[in-house]
Amino acid sequence: MKLSLLIRAFSLFLAIAYSVVAATPHETLVALIESNWQHRMRTSPEWATAIGDNRYNDRLSDISPAAIARELEYEQKLLASLQQIDSSKLSPGDQLNQSLLIRSLKTDIAGARFKDWEMPATQMGGPQDYASLPTSTPFKTVQDYRNYLGRLQKLPAVLSQSIANMRQGMRDGLMPPRYLLTKVAEEASDVASKPLEQNPFTEPLRTFPATVPAASRPRLIKDVNDTVSSQVLPAFAAFAKFVKEDYEPKGRTEFGIWSLPDGAARYRQAIEEQTTTTSDPDDLHALGFKQVAEIEKQMLVIAKQQGFKDVKSFNAHIFADKHLHGTSGQQIFDLYQGYTNQMYAKLPQYFGRLPKNKLIVVPMEAYRAPHEVPADYSIGAGDGSRPGRINVNEYEPTKRLLLNVEAIAYHEGIPGHHLQFSIAQELTGLPPFRKFTSYNAFSEGWALYAETLAHEMGFYQDPYSEYGRLQNLMWRSIRLVVDTGVHYKHWSRGQMIDFFHAHSAMDDQNIETEVDRYIAWPAQALGYKLGEMTILRLRERARQQLGAKFDIRAFHDAVLDKGPLPLDVLESSVDQWIASRK
Repeated sequence: MKLSLLIRAFSLFLAIAYSVVAATPHETLVALIESNWQHRMRTSPEWATAIGDNRYNDRLSDISPAAIARELEYEQKLLASLQQIDSSKLSPGDQLNQSLLIRSLKTDIAGARFKDWEMPATQMGGPQDYASLPTSTPFKTVQDYRNYLGRLQKLPAVLSQSIANMRQGMRDGLMPPRYLLTKVAEEASDVASKPLEQNPFTEPLRTFPATVPAASRPRLIKDVNDTVSSQVLPAFAAFAKFVKEDYEPKGRTEFGIWSLPDGAARYRQAIEEQTTTTSDPDDLHALGFKQVAEIEKQMLVIAKQQGFKDVKSFNAHIFADKHLHGTSGQQIFDLYQGYTNQMYAKLPQYFGRLPKNKLIVVPMEAYRAPHEVPADYSIGAGDGSRPGRINVNEYEPTKRLLLNVEAIAYHEGIPGHHLQFSIAQELTGLPPFRKFTSYNAFSEGWALYAETLAHEMGFYQDPYSEYGRLQNLMWRSIRLVVDTGVHYKHWSRGQMIDFFHAHSAMDDQNIETEVDRYIAWPAQALGYKLGEMTILRLRERARQQLGAKFDIRAFHDAVLDKGPLPLDVLESSVDQWIASRK
């Protein structure tokens, strides 16, 4: 190398070294946060698409063991770099950013030893859910379709990686319950067997936007159809065959997470991740019984108002009355739409900040409906280009009770998930990881709180809908009992179902879907009640301390205007807000 080039290279090295040394703690933190966000978008392209970052729409995540090992090493190095920053020299906002990112990394690193990636498939989620790709993908230009085609071509390799990971789980004794795997095979087989004109992967071909030239459409139709028929559907069929013939027979026969290696530690880790607390399973079990008893008292009031002597006889009447059951999928869909429409007019009275992104009600994807909840929510794109969605389960409508449809509509849409997630995405002044992070106990706690708030806003005028709201509260309290029951106290599936029947008027379809969900997703169901109780406690604290200065709109904004937070951080944040209002 010439001397001049050596001098130039050495000068560049000194400049870089000086810039690192000279960077302030704030600048260093901002650079690390931004670098990490870009890393997340590159390595999780499906998530990037879902939140509106379309740079990687032709890619899928690498889920190989080597990639997972690289990610763990990356997180360990990032954690070390963040911990080297002197937090005393940061602003309060920077300190919160630093502590939240450190907390998230520590949680991920602590959970890595359990190798959950070796159990990637249950009826609650897995490789079969790639069939939902079209619902989160933009289709506005020819390039959008080409990007989608690129993803379809990569899908067989990802399914092969999934199978390899699951085989590793079989060797390590990391297996989901056997009976849940039947549902996984059914879902994958349903996708693989659907003809092209009805297949979820070809949905984008059925209606083209005007922005896609007519001359380009025949080639796009041919390329997507060819790829789906020759590559995607055979890969789905192979995955379904593997699950049914090789994987399912070796699934574990016990239902609780306690039956896995390090089961007790796994459950405590799951509790910490899902509730952002270190709650003890025994305490949560006891809290569930206490909550069940308290809600039964409220339900008894309505039962007596309707002429019944006790809750049990009122529940029996509800089960027998066909007028309280669905008649068609369209009827249930229309109810969700109607409840969503009526809520919008009331929002300004209770919220200073309102979401800009739209909310739509759509039918749930057919392949997953038989094993799913009555309705769920899918986030919209952060830039508003794709609305949030309430996905309504229209499967076997005549077996579904209508009592809790109103409460679920508020939970999944507004003022529940859609309002909370959309406001978080639209906040300014926060780094993206704060806006798009989801803490289960915060988000589900807020959505459950939204059900009660709707009662205060004057809804649930029908006594059966009000009873349904209480049923929803009972439902979430029962979760505390049965989740800890199956995963900590070795309950059977039958015990879980019996407890539901003893304390609720939920239909059999919903009960079985629910208990299977808790078995597949340990501790997730605990977050609802813990989050709701925290928000209600903080609201009452603010009301008592602020007196006449208390403003419900300002309180709601205070809860939501820092984005999703762990429950202990939320409590500190609201306490600071109360002090500032005084």
